[in-house]
Amino acid sequence: MENKVTEERLEKYFELTEEAYKKAKDSKQKTNLGNAREKILDMVKRYIDDAHYFKNKNDIVTAFASLSYAHGFLDAGALLGIFDVRDSKLFIVD
Repeated sequence: MENKVTEERLEKYFELTEEAYKKAKDSKQKTNLGNAREKILDMVKRYIDDAHYFKNKNDIVTAFASLSYAHGFLDAGALLGIFDVRDSKLFIVD
């Protein structure tokens, strides 16, 4: 894999992270951690929005970093059972 952020690579991560966000948002919560689910989904949405903002400013490195943070929150939520998702393509689960 090439060691730089390209427009094509960024688009791939937008698709992956936005698909994971939708799946997490539509899932049920497996554990009771108060309002952690809503807080995580809010942060993920904000990071995805930031990524779009930076992409539109032609700052694809910062856009990529924002998507990485967003997806990290989604993976943490999946591992903790906050999101009941069973999709090893989109999440670190199994």
